[in-house]
Amino acid sequence: MTKPSTMHDAIGTSPTVSVVVPCLNEERNLPYVLPRIPPDVNQVILVDGGSSDGTVARARELLPSIEVVHQTRRGKGNALVCGFDACTSDIIVMLDADGSTDPAEIPRFVRALTDGAEFAKGSRFAAGGRSEDITRLRRLGNDGLSLAVNVLFGTKFSDLCYGYNAFWRWVLPHLGLPDTGLRAPADGQMLWGDGFEIETLINVRAASLELNVAEVASVEAARLHGVSNLSAFRDGRRVSRTIISEWRRKHAVAKSQPEPVGRPEPVDAAELGFSAGGAL
Repeated sequence: MTKPSTMHDAIGTSPTVSVVVPCLNEERNLPYVLPRIPPDVNQVILVDGGSSDGTVARARELLPSIEVVHQTRRGKGNALVCGFDACTSDIIVMLDADGSTDPAEIPRFVRALTDGAEFAKGSRFAAGGRSEDITRLRRLGNDGLSLAVNVLFGTKFSDLCYGYNAFWRWVLPHLGLPDTGLRAPADGQMLWGDGFEIETLINVRAASLELNVAEVASVEAARLHGVSNLSAFRDGRRVSRTIISEWRRKHAVAKSQPEPVGRPEPVDAAELGFSAGGAL
């Protein structure tokens, strides 16, 4: 991991930034994650999935300003959307709690957005990125799914199934993510979009919306403690289903000739209320 830095170091004048950290029994990993978040991030939201260890107490001990949100159903997708709903900053960053995504890289994502991107997509396989965690099987699956999305959606993603992303908050309502107020299925199954497929769903919808997407090279470390909830076969099927569903949705939406995404007019830092040369 690299030395922590600040938003101001990255871009000089900075928009406000919210970081969303979905958590389930990550008490032992949080000391390696929360203290590394740049100090001038404006809002850190921990979304707890019903942890049975001391995750929430440890988070508050490490970062007293942290905001804790409890997810409404289960699954990483639902956790992220619950966190998004609580964000108040200009930029939203998605960060894992297991130590695999380096908080010190956050300024890179912010810079990509302030340089003109509307969605900053992390990539372990762009120049300068790598993974110390992905297995050969998962890499093969990721490559195949990335190829399918690139062919179907005209994208050039080098790493589809990676969850380290950032985007302007104005993008959020256009993504149409699963409603956090819906009831969980009585049979215990997850709603579509509530699992690990959320990352693919967000990436594909960003492409369908024709957002300006910039890939950001990222180094994925191995999980520090505990066991991942990711299942290569189960979650691979959910991702495949998402790709097919979104391809059908894209063509159905295209036939209805929807209104284009309403982008905010470009403004300078002073108009947004940022102090030139100041920290967040």
